[in-house]
Amino acid sequence: MKIQLRSNSKPMRAAWYERQGAARDVLTLGDMGDPQPLPGEVRIRVAASGVNPGDVKKRDDAFGVGMPYPRIIPHSDGAGTIDTVGEGVSREWIGRRVWCYGAQSYRPFGTAAEFTVVPLEQAAPLPETVSVEQGACLGIPGITAHRAVHVAGPVEGRTVLVQGGAGAVGACAVQLAHRAGAQVIATCRSESDKKIASNAGADEVLLTDEKLVERIKRLAPDGIHHIVEVAFAANIKIDIEVLAQGGSIAAYATNVPTMGIPVWQLCFINARIFFIGSDDIPTEAKIEATGAINQALEAGWQGLEIAKTFPLEAIAQAHEFVEHPTKSGRVIVMM
Repeated sequence: MKIQLRSNSKPMRAAWYERQGAARDVLTLGDMGDPQPLPGEVRIRVAASGVNPGDVKKRDDAFGVGMPYPRIIPHSDGAGTIDTVGEGVSREWIGRRVWCYGAQSYRPFGTAAEFTVVPLEQAAPLPETVSVEQGACLGIPGITAHRAVHVAGPVEGRTVLVQGGAGAVGACAVQLAHRAGAQVIATCRSESDKKIASNAGADEVLLTDEKLVERIKRLAPDGIHHIVEVAFAANIKIDIEVLAQGGSIAAYATNVPTMGIPVWQLCFINARIFFIGSDDIPTEAKIEATGAINQALEAGWQGLEIAKTFPLEAIAQAHEFVEHPTKSGRVIVMM
């Protein structure tokens, strides 16, 4: 992946790492040449950068894939203003507020910098009523949620269970499934989280306790048609118990990376299972997702809870907060 840097221009402030490890050990703050957009790309003056759990895991090499590039500016999501465009992109984009996704997906330089460069299709208009902080929340959670809700087909008139409905992906999934015409049941781990899922549009919010299966079956006696799953290994037994014949599960995360799957039980109900990786969702599905997310925001959805914001100089503390949160919500780094 080529990123064109201009060394003779005014340097930009950025955070980066050249080896993986603990945030305080590897994250560096300094100046580097500002990036220039290649054909089909736009450059965004970043105002806010969203920190996703995946960004933290990449920095710490949790997936065991090593350093894909010699130097990485972290974070895939952000929001700001387009200030220049590459060949083939209309100059009408210059000056527009946008939110972006995938800035550090198969690319070395993400949004933890004063500027980032992405293909035009990865920059979505930011509605005027939406703050840049909220815009920086939307990328990976929103696109993952949209894919997880719709990957098995239309959900209008169907019953959707969102496991972990107070998390970033979960709350987005609740809102998007609700807007798509589904009856939405969400689960949460605590009473304090129930309000988040309810505000996102859940018809019912249930606590994850020993009576969960009983309460789900009471709400959906014919079974759940589709499940959006945050903890595949932990919840697969529950999911099988409540899933309707021919129902589907879309798993975007798991608490255990390697597990046994109860194949026969899944066969008996003709279940379909989809695994969702946000970086590799088809391009057309990502574009559809950005449109649906913006429609939800323009219709009055307040978006995601923000737990805390940090200045770029405190990016290590931002990563540590994601690793050990003291409250629910998204973490944002401000430029």
